[in-house]
Parts: sequence; C-alpha cells; structure tokens
Amino acid sequence: MKKRKFGLALSMLLAAGTILGACGTATDKGNEKESDATGTNGETAEFSVAMVTDVGGVDDKSFNQSAWKGIQEWGAEHNLNKGDGGYDYLQSVDDSDYIPNLNALARRDFNLVYGVGFLMEDAIGEIAQQQKETEFAIIDGVVEEPNVASVLFKEQEGAFLAGVAAALMSETKKIGFVGGMDIPVIERFEAGFVEGVKAVDPSIKVDIQYTGAFDKAELGKATANRMYSSDIDIIFHAAGGTGNGVFTEAKERKKADANANVWVIGVDSDQYDEGKVGDHNVTLTSMLKRVDVAVKDIANKAKEGKFPGGETIVFGLSDDGVGLADSRGAIPQEILDQIDEYAQKLASGEIEVPEHRQK
Repeated sequence: MKKRKFGLALSMLLAAGTILGACGTATDKGNEKESDATGTNGETAEFSVAMVTDVGGVDDKSFNQSAWKGIQEWGAEHNLNKGDGGYDYLQSVDDSDYIPNLNALARRDFNLVYGVGFLMEDAIGEIAQQQKETEFAIIDGVVEEPNVASVLFKEQEGAFLAGVAAALMSETKKIGFVGGMDIPVIERFEAGFVEGVKAVDPSIKVDIQYTGAFDKAELGKATANRMYSSDIDIIFHAAGGTGNGVFTEAKERKKADANANVWVIGVDSDQYDEGKVGDHNVTLTSMLKRVDVAVKDIANKAKEGKFPGGETIVFGLSDDGVGLADSRGAIPQEILDQIDEYAQKLASGEIEVPEHRQK
C-alpha cells in the first residue's frame, strides 16, 4: 500500500489517486465478456461495471452515493456511458431485492458487479456460486469465493479522528453517537469515535444510540432531538439515510435560534452541503470513507486482468482510505493542528484503535 506523510491535508483526502498495491488474481482475462456498444461512446466495451445498492438508496448522501460516484467517475475515465456494456446500478428497496438485482446485472453481462454493504454478504455468496463467470466485489463484507473480492475499511481510524475533533470542540462536554444497525462495520465507527473522545478527555461521556435502520430519517431526527435536548452539542452519525434526520433536527434548531450550539459530524462522504441552513452550517466536519476510491481501484485491477478474487482488501488512514473532510473554518486552526498530531500517530502505528467497543 502506498503511504504518504500526514500533514494538515488530512482534511483534504479527496486528492487520493492510487491506493493499495498487490492483490492476487482469481480469474483470468478470459472471463471478461464482450457486449454491444450501447454503453460506450462509439467503442466496443471491453469491461463493464455495475453495482447494487443497499436499502439506503443511491442518493443517500453517504455510503451508496459514494460508491456510485466512484463508478460514474470510472466510467467517464474509460469513455463509457450508463447502460449495458458501460456502467449502471440497481437500487434495492428491501433485502429481498439483493439476489434478483445481483442476478439481473450478471445476466446483463456486466463484468464486475458490486454489492454495497455488509447486509449483502449472503446474497453475494449465493449469486457468486451460480454466476461463476462474473466477478463480484462486496463492500464492507467478506465472502470467501474465488470470484469475489472483499473490501473493508478501518472505519475505527477515521472515527477516532472524528472523536478527537468532537472532544476538542464540545462546549458542554456531552457528545452523541447515532448508529444505524448494530453490525460489525458500525461497531467499528462507534469504537473508534469513543476512543478518540477518550484520548482527549476521558471524563466526557458519549451517548450511544442505535436506530436499527439505515433508511429511516424520522428515527434519526427523533434520536437527535432527545440528544440535543439533553445538552449534547455534537452528534456523530453512522446511519446512512437515517442520519439525514440528524441533520434535519440540527438545522431546525439552528434556524429557530442562530446561536444554538448544535453540530453534526457527517459520515462516509463530505456532508457539508447537508448542514446548510441560511447563512449558517451545522456540519462540523465529516468522516470520509473513500468507497469511491476503493470502487475505482478494484475496477482498474479487474479490467487489467488482476482482479483480486478470494482476497480481502482493507483501506485505512495510511493509504487515504479514511480521514476527515475540510471543516470550512468550523474548526479553528489550533485544533486542526492537534487533530493532525493524532493523525500522524495513527498513520505511524503509534496509536492503534480497537475495532470493537470496549467494556
């Protein structure tokens, strides 16, 4: 994996171009399928890519949207259009859609099909055994099949920095965490965030609440209402579309009182725009999870005949897989400098963040 020195640019990880090095080859070039030219700009497609969203939807302002952004950028880089022979997606309304959606894309002869989210593990495993000529990739899960690449992230490292930022910025010394479903990937967010807060000030308590869903904004709003009403001033959400409700609650409070001390730390993508309310913004920063970069990296490897089937690839802070977004002035420079010191210690291995919540 390619490493770089961490300076203040930890907030601007969007410049990452290439990450992660050697991976094994599970399927050879002969498995690549030619299709018609409907998905290209006048060229025959040599490789096509598609994805299936989880229930959060492709425009969840978070995880699925980041994956789709990566696929669109990859398609543009290779002169492809949306559709068969190029790139595309299918949206899942509920988990019963996973298998038919994955199967539909394989039957449409897409060479590489992504399943976005831990909840798609079983579906990917089943379809991969049936559609052996198709290459699959699971984001946030592990499927041990020779035609499946498993992609994980060290969410705990990015969340640790979010916790540091929250602890240094909180005026009430009361902080909240809103998770979606209580699954391993969200536990990594929680564990890292709590450890980051604790590293700054062990006396700060973090109110941890799970909504049980990634697509229920009303649950995120209700949870945020209770937290802000209890004097919590900063909430970090790792809840996909449910987290949109956290932003809604914070914005309503800010709109009613411009001096309201309410902040949200976004997740996965830079959610600065989600926090806009008049001349103010309630987004403190966002924990970036570079699903877009991971998607492009695996697609490039697969196109080159180096698909890492049967491998588990992990993206962390040291290879730009996770980090913090630019705070746009919400966080003072002296605090950014302190966050950067923690980032350097993480990148060097001086600080190791647990994946699991500590009892």
